[in-house]
Amino acid sequence: MRLLLATNNAHKAREIREILGDSFSELLTMREAGVDLEVEEDGSTFQENALKKAQETLAFVGDRFDAVLADDSGLCVDALDGAPGVYSARFSGEGHNDAANNAKLISLLADVPDELRTARFCCSVALARKDAEPIVVLGEVEGTILHEARGENGFGYDPYFFYAPFQKSFAELTAEEKNSVSHRKRALFKLKEALDVEHRSHL
Repeated sequence: MRLLLATNNAHKAREIREILGDSFSELLTMREAGVDLEVEEDGSTFQENALKKAQETLAFVGDRFDAVLADDSGLCVDALDGAPGVYSARFSGEGHNDAANNAKLISLLADVPDELRTARFCCSVALARKDAEPIVVLGEVEGTILHEARGENGFGYDPYFFYAPFQKSFAELTAEEKNSVSHRKRALFKLKEALDVEHRSHL
């Protein structure tokens, strides 16, 4: 079964290959497959966006691929009623400006006490398939929002996201540490479990 990954992010593609490589005969990124397509992410949830991206991409490449994998992720802060959520990348306006997004986040949380600064990174992964129903899963990792940035690694909201089990912000973690607990990794393992269950039921 040929799988198209609806991404050109090399790190993301490597992680997907490591977890799902045994489930598909071939996995290609958009660039590797020569596919140029932008799907508007206008859903109200990560699951809606991931599924829309996967299904529309599959409709575009269905003559060449059996399935498409897409994901959508972001930060959900309890004190902000789940914001920035699906708007995580453009929280401060159009354009992916990490510094401006973080400045807005910290400003909105200025008067929120530590015990109420709970948050989670969420990642939804959707697998659209020509010959079967789609599979949509959600992975999450819990944390709290710091008052000041810590660490030089990572990107986005990582410097302000404190992960208690490691007593570090996500930007203080090594790539290996972050990957071991990431929301995307958790979502991908849920997807692999669902595929394995399907496979066993067909034996």
